[in-house]
Parts: sequence; structure tokens; C-alpha cells
Amino acid sequence: MLASYLTIAAILFCVGLYGVLAKRNAVVVLLSIELMLNAANVNLVAFSKYGAVPSLSGQLFALFSIAVGAAEAAVGIAILIALYRARGTVNMDDYDEMRG
Repeated sequence: MLASYLTIAAILFCVGLYGVLAKRNAVVVLLSIELMLNAANVNLVAFSKYGAVPSLSGQLFALFSIAVGAAEAAVGIAILIALYRARGTVNMDDYDEMRG
């Protein structure tokens, strides 16, 4: 049963990694990072339930990770909106310079 959770988490992580490395749209990159965080959360909850010593600690870490992911998404979207207003695009290749 643990292997199925780990397989799903590995697939989620690989899809997220592909999105981060291959896509050029900043919104897709942010969503892919969220997929990778959710894969880590699936691992935390699976090991919490099926580990050597089952406890709630993995679920608490997953809850903390979800809160951090929500804050990361809010900050990322705010930065992305500011960059879009300044340059008019969400293409990651156009953000190679720090000046506006």
C-alpha cells in the first residue's frame, strides 16, 4: 500500500519537475512548483501512516508545508503581476535582466 502512494508522489514530482524545466510561462512554472510541493506532502502523509512508528507528525509537517506553499504562491503571483505590468509578458525568457 505504501508503494502506491510513493508511486503517485513520484509521478506528481516528475510532472512538476518537467513543468519547471521545460515550460516558459511563469504561471505554469509556479503551478509546477506547487505540484512538487504536493508530491512531498503525499510522501509525508504516507510515511506518517505506514511508517515504522505511525504518528501524526508527518501530517502536521504536511499541513505546515501547505501553509508555506500558499504563502509562496501569493508572493509569486504578486511578483508576477508586477512584472507583467512592467513588461507586458509572462514569458520567462524575457525576464533575463533586473532593470525594468
